[in-house]
Amino acid sequence: MAHEDVQRDHRRLLPMQSCTVHIFDADTGQTREAFRTRDLLLEAPNWPWPDRLLLNGDGLLWTLDLASGDLQQLDIPGLPFVNNDHVPAPDGDTIYVSCYDWRIYGVSLATRRFWPVSRPAPDRPLRHFLHGVSLDGAELAFVGVEPGPHGPWGAANIHVMRTDGDALRQLTYGAKPADGCEYSPDGEWIYFNTEHFSATPGHAQIARMRRDGGDLEQLTFDAGVNWFPHLAPTGDLACYLSYPEGTRGHPENRPVELQLVRNGDWAAAETIASLHGGQGTVNVNSWSPDGRRFAFVSYPMES
Repeated sequence: MAHEDVQRDHRRLLPMQSCTVHIFDADTGQTREAFRTRDLLLEAPNWPWPDRLLLNGDGLLWTLDLASGDLQQLDIPGLPFVNNDHVPAPDGDTIYVSCYDWRIYGVSLATRRFWPVSRPAPDRPLRHFLHGVSLDGAELAFVGVEPGPHGPWGAANIHVMRTDGDALRQLTYGAKPADGCEYSPDGEWIYFNTEHFSATPGHAQIARMRRDGGDLEQLTFDAGVNWFPHLAPTGDLACYLSYPEGTRGHPENRPVELQLVRNGDWAAAETIASLHGGQGTVNVNSWSPDGRRFAFVSYPMES
């Protein structure tokens, strides 16, 4: 499918707005600026390589060299426009991406070829938003959004399927949305955010469940609206995005905080950054391969 066949729905910078990629070091507690631009809205950093990030912007994939600050488009001819849900596979070559035709694709970095993973199902149309790849590279965790009574955006629930598109299973049910699903480094759990525990619309909290959907456990219990839990590959650190109380969904251009969790103590999360951001800041796992740093994006307004 060519670019022109797909809805071009990606975000752009507002007038007088910039995009800044930051690196937080969990050992020193310091944050540094890695890249800044007023020309392109970049989102959702992954860290597939020791010295480079993978991001999306303008419907395309980009790599950012952290040593030189060089930003390069990752050209995948014919790939539909991508959104901010893209996750590297453990094989070091494959990247799974969600696109604006609401499907998931696999992409080979070596060949620059892509292939469809999710399959259209007329009897149950789902919009697919990828968030997790299992440690063995065999399974994907994604948010499936079903049509509602007022349009295509209805119930949002966690699903898993094999990377060949087979064995689709739904793990959460109901009208209260769930999102941001990722596998734990030990492969035993799926971490995600959900409104399941609250009677207040929009009040998402961090939770986890077994890979079969069992043993659902709430992890955060505060007034913040908490999204996108990301565990470091070492398993001892996690971060998540916290919106102000009363936020609905995960909108852009809001005052947000990044919270750091050490050694599984979710009740003692530390605020390590307060910024203008939200959507695009940490939609996907952005921990470094050694598990000591993570990347995030802010979108400050400048004079």
